[in-house]
Amino acid sequence: MERRKRPLAARIGLTVVALFTGWHIFASFLWISPPSELRTVVPGNLLSEYMLPWYGQSWSVFAPAPINGDYLFKVRAHIEKDGEFEMTEWVDATAAELSLARYNVFPPRAAGLASQLASNFKGAHAALNDEQKEIVKLGYYKGDDWLGRMQFSLDEAAEEDSPVATYIAQERYASAYAAQVARAVWGDSVVTVQFQVSRQNVIPFAQRHDPDAERPAEQIVETGWRGMLELQNQSQEAFARTFNDALRRSGQ
Repeated sequence: MERRKRPLAARIGLTVVALFTGWHIFASFLWISPPSELRTVVPGNLLSEYMLPWYGQSWSVFAPAPINGDYLFKVRAHIEKDGEFEMTEWVDATAAELSLARYNVFPPRAAGLASQLASNFKGAHAALNDEQKEIVKLGYYKGDDWLGRMQFSLDEAAEEDSPVATYIAQERYASAYAAQVARAVWGDSVVTVQFQVSRQNVIPFAQRHDPDAERPAEQIVETGWRGMLELQNQSQEAFARTFNDALRRSGQ
């Protein structure tokens, strides 16, 4: 009995599905496995852009070192009213964004921006020496070159192999995000912003049955006031619409 050939469209469809499945398995293998030179076979940022945010995985959810803490990102601002400056209360950007993921089977990417940013920033800050951390506590907001002046000061206090460039990159992202949050909440009257990054560990596993157990204190990164910073291709209108909706959901 002669075997019927599948239609051309079906064969093309099966080929596409097979190629995509093969790519997904290969990309997942590269992402999950320990970082190595093998990742360089995928050019540029293609691997991370494909895997995040939907397919990101990490062995840190398992023993012996599971995720055991929450990262927080808070923002406040100085706003100008009738020629006078007023300081706002803190807004918890992390809580606002996480409200978008609560009871949501398909949470948006915006649900995890603040916590991921806080994690990256705290890691970069931890690598600075004590003198550099004191510099970070200072206010940098005058003029358009405030970030460059901060980098110059950090470089002057640097030791051998000091990761200033890594920190400045995270400072840039954090300050731009804080400016977006501030403008979304308080409008164009914002003059300067300040963000607070912290981590709070969960109750230790050994104390899980202790009714009086309390979570450890927050580990707060102290930073000073910053100037308004905007990155290329930011959409303040779209961000404000999404963030303010999340803020209402969180009850702030």
